Amino acid sequence: MGSRGVARLLPPLLVPLLLLLLPGPARGLRNASQRTFQIDYSHNRFLKDGKPFRYVSGSIHYSRVPRFYWKDRLLKMRMAGLNAIQTYIPWNFHEPQPEQYQFSGEHDVEYFIKLAHELGLLVILRPGPYICAEWDMGGLPAWLLGKESIILRSSDPDYLEAVDKWLGVLLPRMKPLLYQNGGPIITVQVENEYGSYFACDYDYLRFLQRRFHYYLGSDVLLFTTDGAHEKFLQCGALQGVYATVDFGPDANITAAFQVQRKSEPRGPLVNSEFYTGWLDHWGQPHSRVKTEVVASSLHDMLARGANVNLYMFVGGTNFAYWNGANIPFQAQPTSYDYDAPLSEAGDLTEKYFALRDVILKFEKVPEGFIPPSTPKFAYGKVALQKLKTVEDALNVLCPSGPIKSLHPLTFIQVKQYSGFVLYRTTLPEDCSNPTPLSSPLGRVHDRAYVAVDGVPQGVLERSDVVTLNITGQAGATLDLLVENMGRVNYGSFINESKGLISNLTLGSRILTDWTIFPLNTEDAVRRHLGGWPGRNSGRHGHAFAPSSCNYTLPAFYTGNFSIPSGIPDLPQDTFIQFPGWTKGQVWINGFNLGRYWPARGPQVTLFVPRHILVTSAPNNIIILELERAPCGDKGPEVCSVEFVDRPVISAAPTSSRPPPDLSNRGSGLDRV
Repeated sequence: MGSRGVARLLPPLLVPLLLLLLPGPARGLRNASQRTFQIDYSHNRFLKDGKPFRYVSGSIHYSRVPRFYWKDRLLKMRMAGLNAIQTYIPWNFHEPQPEQYQFSGEHDVEYFIKLAHELGLLVILRPGPYICAEWDMGGLPAWLLGKESIILRSSDPDYLEAVDKWLGVLLPRMKPLLYQNGGPIITVQVENEYGSYFACDYDYLRFLQRRFHYYLGSDVLLFTTDGAHEKFLQCGALQGVYATVDFGPDANITAAFQVQRKSEPRGPLVNSEFYTGWLDHWGQPHSRVKTEVVASSLHDMLARGANVNLYMFVGGTNFAYWNGANIPFQAQPTSYDYDAPLSEAGDLTEKYFALRDVILKFEKVPEGFIPPSTPKFAYGKVALQKLKTVEDALNVLCPSGPIKSLHPLTFIQVKQYSGFVLYRTTLPEDCSNPTPLSSPLGRVHDRAYVAVDGVPQGVLERSDVVTLNITGQAGATLDLLVENMGRVNYGSFINESKGLISNLTLGSRILTDWTIFPLNTEDAVRRHLGGWPGRNSGRHGHAFAPSSCNYTLPAFYTGNFSIPSGIPDLPQDTFIQFPGWTKGQVWINGFNLGRYWPARGPQVTLFVPRHILVTSAPNNIIILELERAPCGDKGPEVCSVEFVDRPVISAAPTSSRPPPDLSNRGSGLDRV
């Protein structure tokens, strides 16, 4: 980080004292009288309480940062010189099932916004309903697809009905937090980059505009965001809603703001997403954007008097199953580090200090010290034992029992919105010789782990591996454990289906008579933390029969480790890596950290925040390895993971597949 940064770091015990020195309200929401936030069209600027104002903001997604660390990340943003933050509200994060709303704990967006307010930060709110954000299905809940005819992001009545119901729950919670009501929210975005979507439905945008005003009041300042290309603003901009643009550090700043000027001849210049880094995909190199390029471009924009939001200022983590994907299908990894000024773990970087130095030339930066990067601890290796295969654990993974169907059903049809579904049928003919099991047109969404009578056969992978030769006797059990790798978050295919979305063929025969098991892995891990009764030894039935394809059956593994309570300052953040493991999901103390896939890269380690660790009891680890474990058929019964104090998110990937073509996004993607 350089010596000049270290000198400004604040000892952790003094962090609370700094809160008293920051501008803004110390407690609660300030008196709302005389508070206004408006556009001064005659002078091309914002007015806050009647005075000229320019925001320098940074994006942070509360859904990607543990609540435990919200204050740490926000305080570091404030001390970088930011006077505002920008955040999305993912609809599916708060309504995972219809009318089952979650607004407490990690989902307490109101607390997050109030916390920003207490630290002297204004808030730019992006409530969608669609957000993109490299988030599963762009923030839209997958259960919307239960209505097969629905047209997302349009004035389709079924979609509008669901949106209106959601806005009726969300926006009344936001109204007291608006700036004019004493809170920190200065502007609210309508939809997100709508000009990049095929529908171009102005009735839909007008509907949103009316509902936002209905719930938030007539004086709320609404805005849109689109890529800095004229064709995007043709469908993304709307009269009465202030149009802004987004672009990265390699863009021509003059040309980009000229695009905004075509929609908004007068008013403040605004780059709503100035990219400090970029997103990753499994199998592609970790994205990096040079610090000096970002700093130089930021300087030029601020010198023009522009308002800028740095996307991202801290990226965070796609815990559990929340990552999105792009087309041609490529899923994003668990880390959303984004090469941002604050790392995934909230660490200060050279980019942080470089951008702070730029901001310092234009805006008043709070005096005092900067909270330091959190300490990390290498807890070392932890031995794991095989617990049960998925097949052996079906009674706890699918306690309500399977669904019978002549043909395969999709995830949506069995009301499984993330994770895994096991599809089972029998071989209708003898396959003593290798026989092709085929998914026409790559209609396995997204990966299927195939076994016959408990013998692993290999993996079908969407459009990449559409045929697999299998062997087995007539009447043998054919299992396909299908993984949803994350729903597409951008473009025309956000309505994609998951699972076996068409028939499979064995040779020339269509397979029928399916038994389908939707798997509730979260409930099984929570209720049976530490393992299920009847732990097998690796010799149960056909579970670990030898396989010529060098795969092991999808199976759970478990282990635990203790953190000494007598050592000061423990537990600390750490990173878990998976030597010899291939691909799967990992939970610690019931918390779903996300997907690991070191065999493909670039991410090798997963971030483990300290708040999920305990010193009062052993910490439990559960791994679901999907492809090949280091303690499989021929290896030792005990294998291990390792906790280290440094992240590895930029290892050389093993895939040579080119990245998805995102050129239509129009947001400075020439650096991807």
